[in-house]
Amino acid sequence: MSRNESYGGGRGRTVIIAVAVVVPACLAGALVYHEVGGSDPDSAVQAASATTDGTPAAAPRMDPTSTATTRRPPPSTTPKPPTVKAPGSLGLKPLAGKTVVLDPGHNLNNAKHTAEINKLVDIGTAHKECDTTGTATNAGYPEASYTLDVSHRVRAILQARGAKVKLTYDGDRSYGPCVDERARIGNQAHADAALSIHADGAPASASGFHVIAPKSVHAGIADTRRIAAPSLVLATTLRSHFASATGEHFADYLGGGKGLTVRDDLGGLNLSTVPKVFIECGNMRNAHDAKSLTDPVWRQHAAQGIADGLTAFLEGKR
Repeated sequence: MSRNESYGGGRGRTVIIAVAVVVPACLAGALVYHEVGGSDPDSAVQAASATTDGTPAAAPRMDPTSTATTRRPPPSTTPKPPTVKAPGSLGLKPLAGKTVVLDPGHNLNNAKHTAEINKLVDIGTAHKECDTTGTATNAGYPEASYTLDVSHRVRAILQARGAKVKLTYDGDRSYGPCVDERARIGNQAHADAALSIHADGAPASASGFHVIAPKSVHAGIADTRRIAAPSLVLATTLRSHFASATGEHFADYLGGGKGLTVRDDLGGLNLSTVPKVFIECGNMRNAHDAKSLTDPVWRQHAAQGIADGLTAFLEGKR
């Protein structure tokens, strides 16, 4: 209908109709506010409360605690930085994919099989005994017990770092294995590094540890030309970490006190086709060294030094 028809002619009628118009307008404005949800509550109310002559009406009081009229800040649009996990939390292991062969020197049962271990085997540069009984401390602690114990400790550390570890024997053979078989086990495993663990039987006045690396030889079935250089790196890396972990000094009875010798008369080295060294962890006949070698706490330090040396070598460090 038209504006004139809405208001009519009389004054009293005009007032009544104006009131009727204002009330629905207020209700409509409130509905608009609730529909938009985030609109300014003051402007919405003022728009709905305007009088017919254009003059804003007074805004109604609002409860400041009301959820219907309280403004909320808009959600943050700032992107959160990505969460980066440390390598350890991702389960990464430094030696994953690496193979290590540990060769515990000698065997506790060798003394019961003298005929077998005295059999000569070809090592390229000569023929030598299949194996020997090893040595012992003056109190009777056998080298074979020491080497197997430390090998177990080293294996546990390396496996925790992700390496595949194989032992040439694990106390499960009646004698041996022979030195040529010990080398062959490492070769067949395609080891990234191999280590023969020993303790020496030098004169009682001698002390300290040393590492033995293979000389570059090409004689008969022995050919260490390809592995001589990396084996020397392994030897010097192992020497450094073993000394640091144990506090043991370099052997004072050979190698010019440098803790390192290079030899071509050991079948376990001559017949290896993978980087390999020997470590003589101390002199079992020396009172000071024997005290260390028979101490389980020190043996754990020895295992830690060996494992750290192997790890550093396999990671390409020194």
